[in-house]
Amino acid sequence: MANTVPEVIPKKAMPGERLLFETLKKHLPQDYIVYYEPEIRGRRPDFVIIGPDLGLLVLEVKDYTKSTLHQVNRDEWTLHTKAGETATERSPLKQARDNAFLITGQLKKDKNLIKEGTPGYLKFNYGYGVVFSRLKQKDFLHMDLYSVIDPVFVLTREEIDPEDEDFSEEILIEKLLHMFTVPTRNRYRLTHDDIQAIRYHLFPEVRISAELKEVIPHQDQLLLSLHNIKTMDLHQEKMAKQVGDKHRLIRGVAGSGKTLVLVSRARMLAKANPSWKILVLCYGATLSQYLRQAIVQKLAEPEDLFDFAHDGKSSVLGSNIQVSTFHSWLGKQFRIIEKKLPVLLEKISQGLQELPKYDAILIDEGQDFDADWLKLVSACLNDETQSLLLVEDRAQSIFKRKNSLAQDTGLDFRGRSKILTINYRNTAQIVQFAWDFYREQSKLQHKVISTAADGIEIIPPQFTKRKGSEPKIYQSLSTKDEMAFVAKSIDSLRREKSLSLKDIAILYRVQEFNGVNIIGEMEHVLVDNNLTYNWVTRDDQSKKNFDREEDSIKILTIDSAKGLDFKAVFIIAIEAMPRKSGKTDEVDEQEVSRFYIGMTRALEWLFLSYSDESRFTQYLDEVQQQRTEMQRDKAVSRG
Repeated sequence: MANTVPEVIPKKAMPGERLLFETLKKHLPQDYIVYYEPEIRGRRPDFVIIGPDLGLLVLEVKDYTKSTLHQVNRDEWTLHTKAGETATERSPLKQARDNAFLITGQLKKDKNLIKEGTPGYLKFNYGYGVVFSRLKQKDFLHMDLYSVIDPVFVLTREEIDPEDEDFSEEILIEKLLHMFTVPTRNRYRLTHDDIQAIRYHLFPEVRISAELKEVIPHQDQLLLSLHNIKTMDLHQEKMAKQVGDKHRLIRGVAGSGKTLVLVSRARMLAKANPSWKILVLCYGATLSQYLRQAIVQKLAEPEDLFDFAHDGKSSVLGSNIQVSTFHSWLGKQFRIIEKKLPVLLEKISQGLQELPKYDAILIDEGQDFDADWLKLVSACLNDETQSLLLVEDRAQSIFKRKNSLAQDTGLDFRGRSKILTINYRNTAQIVQFAWDFYREQSKLQHKVISTAADGIEIIPPQFTKRKGSEPKIYQSLSTKDEMAFVAKSIDSLRREKSLSLKDIAILYRVQEFNGVNIIGEMEHVLVDNNLTYNWVTRDDQSKKNFDREEDSIKILTIDSAKGLDFKAVFIIAIEAMPRKSGKTDEVDEQEVSRFYIGMTRALEWLFLSYSDESRFTQYLDEVQQQRTEMQRDKAVSRG
């Protein structure tokens, strides 16, 4: 079964498109990707197929009947319209060819996709063809259509309809493999990196990062040289591009790309619907600022990487996307604070409150949204578009939701929920360490399940193959000694790993503990070591001014770090967790989630330090002891 993007064809699709979509999905190999109406440089070809042994193929679908055709030639087709008139359009084959040339023209700018020694030619096959979903081969012969369109570029009804007695999967694939103007005896097989590069160039919304080594002049052409390309995986891309009505829910583990999917979907909706009002909400101010910056960057990214005239600037405020925390939006839109929300909801239920309307609403870190918040937000959704996306991870829930979404809000996501289980953010060592802690300390173990059933709570992460260092545990005798360890470790990362300060974060639970000003001590040591830092969570203004790309160490509370990530993360003064409270069980559960959140902010390196005792530090002491014993056993076995 092939991968289709989107996963389900939209309701607006024509019958022939729907038939072809299902046939390709079911009968092509699983390493093929089938795109339905992808937007590429302002055009929307009906289908683009990418396959390792195929190359790239563009298909145009026509639902013509015999009575539709009035007069045809190789350049133009005159058709009978439903209004009883005639209309002339370009030959379907030329439509497919033009789209194929547009796409390959983009790809030929990448040095790594060019055939070695033959500039201007791609190293893989590309082709195009037309699918006539309501005409059979006998119709083509009877109407002499093969005289104006070569049979090699045509698929007829019996070749795409599995219900037809003449259908053959082998013939379908064989015809797709030969829809090429220049047959190749030794067909080049696309690698994983090739397919990544093709997706990177054609779909800006799936881009994550790439290293541009140089721009290479060749005659009248400039060629890009991209390396270490990173794009969304197909599962993430399907979720971002799936269009349809009503609510959608994405649940995923930490580091699975939930925020990336949300940002990409916001871009896609804004580009496809310039007149739409789009609202993006989250809980924390720092995440809100990050989302705003990420969406600006996505909107500003040029379709063509050679668009040097592109200024790379855009403005969320000047576009149709509004990004805000829930509380800020509530205050600005309704002039109330949260405790007045029940009164507002009562007015809405009685039809006494005028509401702003949004064509699309996207909510990040939805597990922290109270039921009443979601009720209000959903009431502001355009009834015609019904485009609401909620992304969440219950393992990161700090503010516990007591019931299911349906019970709390009336929002029904059955059949429209998807799960992201693979952690792409962290190394395998960090994921395993954080998950081991969560399983050991959480009281929600009975809700940890690994199936996609309705009502799923905590999703166990699947690990990537990316390896790294084990998290570093450091127990010190004093806060001053602990902060000295942090500064020394940061210096080592800069010297040995060439790490920029902007890629380092220091996370804390509380500013003061047991009479010690933890952040004051941290600031003092950083200043002494000439390490530039930004205390992001100093106050409300510093949160609003948060700039992820500023070249400085970021100091944040764990709560404010939700949705963010850094190459190196230091969690300090862990003895302050879990915080003591009368509601021991509930608060402890939230503290477990907090620590899990903090640890999963680290991409490559995680440092855990403390100078006093708590339940969490006792756990870390035990882990450290186990490591010591394992090292001793290994030394004994070697000796």
